[in-house]
Order: sequence, then C-alpha cells, then structure tokens
Amino acid sequence: MSWRSSFRCSKFRHVFGKPATKEYSYDGVPITRSVHDNHYCSANPCFIAVVTECAGGGSFLVLPIHHTGRVDPQHPRVCGHSGRVLDVKWNPFDDHCIASCSEDCTVKVWDIPLCGVQQNLTKARKTLIGHSRRVGLIEWHPTAENLLLSSAYDYKVLLWDVSQVDAVIRYPVRVVLTPVHHRYPSETLLLSVSFNSDGSRLAVSSKDRRVRVLDPRTGKILQASKSHRASKVLYIGGLKMLLSTGSSPWNHRQIVLWDPDDLSEPLYEEDLDGSAGVLFPFYDPDTHMLYLAGKGDGNIRYYELSAEKPYISFLTEYRSLLPQKGFGVMPKRGLDVSACEVFRFYRLIAVKDLVEPLSMIVPRKESGIFQEDLYPMTAGNQAAMTAQEWLSGINRDPVLISLKPETRVPNPYPETPAEKGLVRKLSHLRFQMGPAVGAVTGTNLELMEEVKQA
Repeated sequence: MSWRSSFRCSKFRHVFGKPATKEYSYDGVPITRSVHDNHYCSANPCFIAVVTECAGGGSFLVLPIHHTGRVDPQHPRVCGHSGRVLDVKWNPFDDHCIASCSEDCTVKVWDIPLCGVQQNLTKARKTLIGHSRRVGLIEWHPTAENLLLSSAYDYKVLLWDVSQVDAVIRYPVRVVLTPVHHRYPSETLLLSVSFNSDGSRLAVSSKDRRVRVLDPRTGKILQASKSHRASKVLYIGGLKMLLSTGSSPWNHRQIVLWDPDDLSEPLYEEDLDGSAGVLFPFYDPDTHMLYLAGKGDGNIRYYELSAEKPYISFLTEYRSLLPQKGFGVMPKRGLDVSACEVFRFYRLIAVKDLVEPLSMIVPRKESGIFQEDLYPMTAGNQAAMTAQEWLSGINRDPVLISLKPETRVPNPYPETPAEKGLVRKLSHLRFQMGPAVGAVTGTNLELMEEVKQA
C-alpha cells in the first residue's frame, strides 16, 4: 500500500506542500459544474485559465497570474463557444495562445491580448470543425509548434495544424483514429492522451479501459494492454516507462507502470485505496517525482520514480480538508527557483469558488540561492521544429533551457520560421523578465513596444 515507509535516501523526502493564503489565491471564481474527468484549468508564467459555469453557452476565465484575491463577478471572459467548455490548454510555445474544446463540437484557438482580457472575447483566431459530437480532449504536441490533437465522442481522433491561413479549418492534417464501416469501437473513444517527450508516440486510455500506444502520424496501434482497467495514462519521460491510473478487479484505485514497448505484462502495480474519484497523474521529469491527485480528494500523494526495481518509492502526501475538482500545473520556467519550488498546482476548489496555488517546496538551509541539483536543464518555450517537419517524419527532443537567472542556452536546432516573428520575441522577452511574471506593468509594456518597433 502507498503508506509504506521508504528506506531510500532521497533529497526529496522532505518535500512539503505550501498552499497560498486567500490573499494570493483566486477567490470568487464560478468553477464549472461539468462532470467530465478533465483538468478544467491551465497555467503558464503569464496567465491562468479556468473553465467557468455560465448560462447560454460556454466560457472560461483568463486572469494574469498575479491577479490574485477577489475576482470581480463581472470580469470579462472568453465566451465564443455555444456549448459548455470541456477543457483548455495553453500553447507550450506561445504564452498568449490558448485552445479550448466544447460540447458545441468545435475546437477554438484564441489569442489573449498582452494586457489580458479587458472585454468579453468572442472571436477566436481559429475554429476547427471536424467533429460531429462534443470534443472532450485536446493536447498540444510537445516539440512541434502549431500541432493540436483533438478527441471527441464521435469516435474520431484528429491532428490539426493551426498555422493554416484560414480562420475556419475543416480538414485535419492527420486522422489518427476514426470509425470504420459505421462501427464505433470503444478503443477510439479516449479517456486520456499523452505524448512521449519527442512526440513520436502517443499513449491513450480508452472507454474499454485498456492502454494503447499509437504512432500519431499513422494511427497504427503498436501496443495494447490486456489487464488493469485504466482511466488516465502518462508517459514517464527519461525513464522509458508508461504510467496508468485506474482500478483493480476489486475496485481499488490502482497505479501501474508499463514498458511502452511491451504492454503484455506490467512492470509494477500497486493498490492505493477504495475511493471512487479518478486519479490524475502528474510527472516532473527533472526531479523524477510523480504526483497523484484524486478528483474529489483533498490530498495529493507524491512519489519518486527510478529505472530500477522497485521503480517507485512513496515520499509523503499533502492533505487538505477541501476537495479538489480540477488542477492546473505551472510549467517549470514559471516556478520560483529562489524559494526551492519544484512544482506548483492550481487546485480548483468548487465548494469555495476558489483556485488555490499549491507550491511543492524542497526545504534548504540557504534560501535565495539557486540550487543546481534541483533545477537541471528543462524544456523551454521554444519549438524544436515546425509542424511540417514533424509530419514529414522528423523527431526532435525538446529545446532545453536553464532556470538559473541570466543564463542563456543556445538552441541546438535550426531556427523555425515562427521564431523570427513578434510572438516568439515577446514570449522570449516575457521569460527574460523573470519567472511567473503575470500582470503586465507599464515597464513591461514599454519593453514590448521596443520589440514591436524593432
């Protein structure tokens, strides 16, 4: 069971969760009442987006990351969907671009102004029309820019290139999965998706509760599991493993580790408890720490993973009396390295209309000093290639950056065309201003104006 003691000597054994006070949380957010098992929240160093409840359509709230405290009930929203919004995801390579999927059968891509949403935003930059039923999942490609995956209840999984010039895109660049001869196999109705680190493989869990590994370019199924009723699946970058959460034959919540090249037998499995909520896994490849957060739970368990048996070691858990409905996660480039923060959640607490930042801290005697061992090179906000390069068969690992202040790392790959544009300049400028810069100040705007003039 997960409460067992760990005898491994780990520098993360004293990691603790530090929730933000109400002053530094987001209070008064009308969190969606949707019952889908999605995150409903997405964060980056500039903004946080939360799916909200509204009448007569679907909307989500976008706030500058430092816009904490009480949120105005009349705060402008992104409200261009005609049906309930089911999930939102920030573009990993553009902090002002966000995608949303909805019950209105569409996926939309939005441009958020530099100063945030000042009035209701109803016109999307791109509208993707290819599904005939509600779209439940979206996921950006981890290394190629402008590639977006969508999965819907019409049993289709589509891959889109959102750099196309048309405002309305009707034809995806790849059909990953689709019904054949009017048959609707349960393996094409996805519960979760996860790309590997270079985006060459796609792990999915489906309505039939099995785990599969696909080639996202062709849709070919490479591996499929036979046991364990999986709900969520996640690639474990750097360790060449796959993790799934689900339930055992005895209806206990369960975690399972797999070899992605052979799903015939699990490498490791463990029963956790008898609760009913879905377990969401989150993994930090820099620290090899795994976080398990259950929907409806108040606690978050954390583990350390290794490539050697027993593969997983329980560290401790964060406990709260308030149940969580969804989660956002801050990218590593937005963490406070001076406070030894190694992970940050944004817990959606629907019973309080509250979004609570939760920082995972490694206690160190010398605070304010950059800890080299806690922050290795990590994936940044530059794409490794264009969508067309990836579609042609090229695979590249993420472009790495250093989180040490005033340290620049050259891009090992040729510059992509989009990196020469204003969006990439502004994104680079925002990161150089320091991690977790949210509200755009007057000084920031002056610097951005200089980039525009250049």
